[in-house]
Amino acid sequence: MAGTPLLAAPLTVQVRNSQGQPLADAVVAVEVRGARRTAAASTVAQMSQKDREFQPMLLVIQTGSAVNFPNFDTVRHHVYSFSPIKTFEIKLYAGTPTAPVVFDKPGVAALGCNIHDRMSAYIVVVDTPLFGRSDAKGQVQLDVPAGEHQLKAWHGGMGPDAAMLSQTVTVAAAGGQATVSLPVK
Repeated sequence: MAGTPLLAAPLTVQVRNSQGQPLADAVVAVEVRGARRTAAASTVAQMSQKDREFQPMLLVIQTGSAVNFPNFDTVRHHVYSFSPIKTFEIKLYAGTPTAPVVFDKPGVAALGCNIHDRMSAYIVVVDTPLFGRSDAKGQVQLDVPAGEHQLKAWHGGMGPDAAMLSQTVTVAAAGGQATVSLPVK
């Protein structure tokens, strides 16, 4: 989880696929009315290239965050995204590019390597510091303030063009639970 508000209570979210089974590696975010929507200017995440793979293959960041793309392979990579939320190219390079890429719009960016076609990854950009990824049991726990909030969820199986599913969740002062079903088999 990227941030914890004051007077927070635990919210456990159960993510399920279209057959009702637990769904791992889903992105879950809770938007709290009046909360900071963008990251601090100094927030920098990392998506490495190692063994001709992006690591991690799914990165979740808050809007306004920057991402470094260090290359730990002995071959050069050409990282790109043509996604509507962020279009960029880091042409053939080794090591770490001098400037990180800033993601200033929420949504999903699909990434690839122009040299190694099998390399792909996603960066999911959310308008909240309250986010996480579901574990092998399809669960994620976030500390959120009591009240009514927007719960958003997305999974790579939905594709990069799919919007995050959104539903209202009410959290009591002692915490709460929510279930979200995503259109993924």
